[in-house]
Amino acid sequence: MNQLATLYAHHLARDRRRSAHTVRAYRATAERLLAFLSGHWGEPPDARLGEITAADLRAFLAQRRGEGLGNASAARELSAVRGFLAWAEADAPRLRGPKVKRGVPRPIAPAEAVALAEEVADDAAEPWIGARDWAVLLLLYGAGLRIGEATALPASVLPLGDVLTVTGKRSKTRIVPLLPQVRAAIDAYAAQTPWRAAGAEPLFRGAKGGPLSAAVVRRSVRAARVRLGLDGRTTPHALRHSFATHLLGRGADLRQLQELLGHASLSSTQIYTAVDAAHLLDVYRNAHPRA
Repeated sequence: MNQLATLYAHHLARDRRRSAHTVRAYRATAERLLAFLSGHWGEPPDARLGEITAADLRAFLAQRRGEGLGNASAARELSAVRGFLAWAEADAPRLRGPKVKRGVPRPIAPAEAVALAEEVADDAAEPWIGARDWAVLLLLYGAGLRIGEATALPASVLPLGDVLTVTGKRSKTRIVPLLPQVRAAIDAYAAQTPWRAAGAEPLFRGAKGGPLSAAVVRRSVRAARVRLGLDGRTTPHALRHSFATHLLGRGADLRQLQELLGHASLSSTQIYTAVDAAHLLDVYRNAHPRA
């Protein structure tokens, strides 16, 4: 059973070019399903996967719910099961997943975004680390990068131009424009870092010279938001949400925003229209005399 899950993981990594995090999660789901079916059917399920029924899947999800899975996690588990069964050439029975209420991203105000980046940079142990953190956080807010995309940038992006080529999810590349302030921040970091790099080596380095970990950035942001008294939802990803929301509020087209964010589907981008509408309602309620 583990061999089947391992082959599936290799397929995801090699053929589908999924991230290491996704591969681990989908492999774990495949292993859980196979272990469940082995006990449920009383025999190894490898040769019988094509016989799986909706009742079998409901029983599997019921067991997972008993382990504490919420609606969103159960929906992801069902999606992963369908992907595994499709790869194994077993027809996944029709089964409606749990309803998941789609959350609306919580952007932060422009002044708060800048204050957060300044606080993180000012608290750094060394000047070059402060310059690094300032550059990384400006990439999130000023160019809409994901934290993983920023930390994965290679040194070959230097010298910078007016645009930056970013490799996102599933190894898809996109072109994002660079504001002068963002470009200046990266150049300042490159001039101060003691770790010289070229080619495919990481642009952003940790304190000991290794690749900068996204967890390090998240920790710094968490500590800074506490000192500033900002909301707990003020995370590195919130800076990307703010980038999208503020652009949309200034009249950006949804299709253009989709390209800038690297969303595969427009439906992922449309959630920001709800953010903008919520902002307008807040303004209306606070400002209109009869609200």
